[in-house]
Parts: sequence; structure tokens; C-alpha cells
Amino acid sequence: VWHRWLRRIRTADWVTPDVLARRRWVRGIVTSVGDADNFRLYHTPGIGWRWFRRVPTLAKDLKDQTIHIRIAGVDAPEGGHFGRPAQPHAEESLLWLKNRLEGRLVYCQLVRKDQYGRVVAVPLVPRPFLPSFLGKRWASPLALEMLRAGTVTTYEQAGAEHGPWGREAFLGIEAKARTARRGMWKYGGVSETPAEYKRRYASSPSS
Repeated sequence: VWHRWLRRIRTADWVTPDVLARRRWVRGIVTSVGDADNFRLYHTPGIGWRWFRRVPTLAKDLKDQTIHIRIAGVDAPEGGHFGRPAQPHAEESLLWLKNRLEGRLVYCQLVRKDQYGRVVAVPLVPRPFLPSFLGKRWASPLALEMLRAGTVTTYEQAGAEHGPWGREAFLGIEAKARTARRGMWKYGGVSETPAEYKRRYASSPSS
């Protein structure tokens, strides 16, 4: 029981194939948001957290102690990396996710690992003012929130995972955000989606 349910999963390297095969749910605190579609999760199994068990807050204490989570089913505007310019609305999307998640309790269903070693997961955010025993039953799907806010597009590349809602639900919510001109859709459209941006740089000889 301890090994399966009470032992902390410290990093993505601790997420074994059998954990992914079971699509295990884990609970934890978001310690940081790096880009607008991924974050770091400090796994908090068992009981007693925030009473006699504490989540570290210092960077040195969090080193090699968090799971790098890639949010399943969505694609955010790319920030500036490796000398490449950031996409429009990248900063706003990142700020939205930071405000929504940092320091918050989140439930994640672990699905698979991506090519960067991150764990692709379906995150749920508990709703405020509800008893903790309701847990993920009444939690809000983070990916759908992001689509409604217009901070991301639907991820449709190979291996895309859209949870129990399915691809069509994701695309429908994205279309409504576009019609309402929320977030990145405030001018009615974008010149280049995150997927197109990544393909362009992947095919560039200088990339």
C-alpha cells in the first residue's frame, strides 16, 4: 500500500510504465509555471500536508523534487527561447496560468511521457469553498478553462490526449472563445498557431 499510494513520486523519472498504464491520479501543489502549457507539481500523497508535512518553498529544496507536467490536449503560444521571438499573447497566456495555478492544489491523471521527458497529464483544479473530501469529483478541468479563456489552442498532433471530453469538445470550446474574441482571439484570429510556429522552426536549417 505504501509503495503504491503513499510514496512520493519525486520527479518524472519516478513515473514508471505501470503508473502510466493505470493512468494513475496524483495530487499535489503547483510550485512553479514555466511555460503557458506546463508546470511543476510537488506530489503530496497521504494525509497531513499543510499541518505537519510541508511543501518546500525554496528553489534549492525543490530541486529534483517535482514532476514536470505537460497539460494534455492544449497548445499555448510559444515564449521566446533559444534566440527565437515569442509569439503574440505568449506572455499573457503564461501570466494567466501562473495566476491560476501557482501554490494551488491540483489533481493530475498521468497519461504518458513526451519527447522531452515531461509527463503528459489531465489536470483538474478543485473548486473553492467545497469540502476536500469531494476531491476531484467536483474539480474543474484545467485544459477546458484555458480554452475558454483563449490562452491556448487545441493540441491535435500525434498522440494528442483530450481526456473523457474528446477532441470535438476541445475544438468546440476553442471556437466559442474565438467567436467571443477572448485572449489570443481578441483581434479575431492569429497569424500563426503554436503548432505552425513549431513546425516552421523545426524545418528551418538554422534551428
